[in-house]
Amino acid sequence: MKTATGSHTGTGSWLLQRATAIVLALSLPGLVLVFLMASPLDFAGWQALFAPLWNRVLMLLAGTALALHAWVGMRDIFMDYVHPVGLRLSLVLLVILTLAGSVVWLATILFGAGTWSGA
Repeated sequence: MKTATGSHTGTGSWLLQRATAIVLALSLPGLVLVFLMASPLDFAGWQALFAPLWNRVLMLLAGTALALHAWVGMRDIFMDYVHPVGLRLSLVLLVILTLAGSVVWLATILFGAGTWSGA
């Protein structure tokens, strides 16, 4: 029998999941609209699309929100359905490294040195 660890233990996760869902619901349609209107076909077109700072910031915000949203969902799945502690910790670490690495990679692409100098 499991004992309760305290009240409202899932409230923070629930709020984070809802907050990231709102950020995604607001930012992704705008990004899709920008992509469809610009329809870049070559590298120069993609560079022009992401030249405005607001577009790069919005893309990074959406990517970070997506990673946090995925993290909360995956962590809850692991806590509920993966019972061996070693396997659960390994999976959690793998997901953290993958999502954090993806956000860092996105930030490097959007704001990295040499990205907008034509290099």
